[in-house]
Amino acid sequence: MGHRGELSSVMRRNPFDELEDMFERMGHQLETGTIGDAQPVPVDLVDHGETYELVVDLPGYDAEDIELTYADGNVRIEASRETESYAEEEGTFVHRERAESISRNVHVPDAVAEDDISASYEDGMLTVTLPKRSESIEGHSIDIN
Repeated sequence: MGHRGELSSVMRRNPFDELEDMFERMGHQLETGTIGDAQPVPVDLVDHGETYELVVDLPGYDAEDIELTYADGNVRIEASRETESYAEEEGTFVHRERAESISRNVHVPDAVAEDDISASYEDGMLTVTLPKRSESIEGHSIDIN
């Protein structure tokens, strides 16, 4: 009977630990673009010196399905497509990973010339070119009257 006290102390778990674990998982899902068991939207951000190039895999979408915005140092990619009709099929999904809408935020480390951002979409690959904003290091001369 002396073992009962030992078991109850081992079995007791702080309920806040479970909440903390849940918030950590949610934070990771937001950072990676993963929701639930779905795979994250794969992105590459490459620094080419004067520009950044962002490459995003978005197979199965049309260019018209993709919305791209830049604000506060972040590129936001949102893509959605019409849900296919399954009216003729019988049955229900047991597992589904082919998302009908996705979104992803990517932080760009340097200031960008927003008016010069360009994008192209070909064969399921979105490429965004983000020219870095050139800031004059030398300054400019001020005449004294």
